[in-house]
Amino acid sequence: MSDEEWERFLRESVAGAAEAPVEPSARAREVERRLRERPGQSTGWRTYTPARPRRRTGWYVTGLVAAVVLLVVGLFPEQVVGWFGGSDGGRDGAPLAAESESPREAPGAEPHLRPTLAEPFRGSPAVHWADGAAGITVPPARATGWMDAAQVERALRQSRDFLVAAGLDSRVLRGERPTKAIALLNPHQKDVQQYLRTALSSTAPSPETNPLLLFSRFRTEQARLVGEVVKTRGRLAYREGKRGAVEVTADVTFVYPVTPAGGGGRDAEVVRTIVRRKLVMSWDDPAKVITEPGTMSLVSYALDMTNGGCSAPTGYFVPPFGTAGEQPADKAHRVDPYDRSKPIDTSNGTKATGNDCATATRS
Repeated sequence: MSDEEWERFLRESVAGAAEAPVEPSARAREVERRLRERPGQSTGWRTYTPARPRRRTGWYVTGLVAAVVLLVVGLFPEQVVGWFGGSDGGRDGAPLAAESESPREAPGAEPHLRPTLAEPFRGSPAVHWADGAAGITVPPARATGWMDAAQVERALRQSRDFLVAAGLDSRVLRGERPTKAIALLNPHQKDVQQYLRTALSSTAPSPETNPLLLFSRFRTEQARLVGEVVKTRGRLAYREGKRGAVEVTADVTFVYPVTPAGGGGRDAEVVRTIVRRKLVMSWDDPAKVITEPGTMSLVSYALDMTNGGCSAPTGYFVPPFGTAGEQPADKAHRVDPYDRSKPIDTSNGTKATGNDCATATRS
């Protein structure tokens, strides 16, 4: 060993070599052991461990229940409303979802409450129906027959306009001429134009020329509407008809609360005249049928009514004031005027054609 090497050995023996191995501390050994047990993780270390969040299972259960309830309400709105029975008396009745298809059953029973001037719809399913035109469902438009989607949308809108003008216009309800509704009818459809001339001019119409077949009317000297709201429920549907026409079918029920024209104070009697109409309207291709822009042809029309009169046609609804609790002598035929799951029965007097009125199970 040279003198230089010996001198360096002595210095390092006293002071310690910089490169000499150092015994690791207990903490360092613990960290090294954890790293060996969990390979691939970061070589750093934490001074704390975050607490794991608790599982909030209560929120998950609540969300699931809410989703199921919304699904049931969406699929069976009328039945759900029936479960709660309309116990509010009709003032704040929960509204039904719009009718988009034919109901499968009659609406549920309501509490037996007498209608009043303040609450003319209480005690009937109509308390949950929409007001006026809002109760007539219009489906989405798509290209059909000779019309594109935009033209079909316009035809549907005008079809509803006809129903509004014929069954909701306040002037028509008072017996005035249904000018707006007539303007939507094809002036070249001879049989309908003949019907209009006869029905609206005769003081003693026949069953075939009764204006009630298309228009809702009351004699102002006999009855007046209670308030300004008429409840409605129904829908429009359409398909391609003859010669490429767009054929729109309307099935709508109107509920008119009326009271005697002479008054009677706050306790005046209120009767609900219930009218269901089904019309088939044809929006024809002007290249194939003589027509005018913005007008349609009537294919068919039918009426079913309750509390509108059982005597010979007069051209006006005749509410049975003073006899609302009485039933016709013939109880063989009974009908629920709020049941829209069945087709209109045109074989009896509820078509406003004669004396044979059916017995209404509720009004």
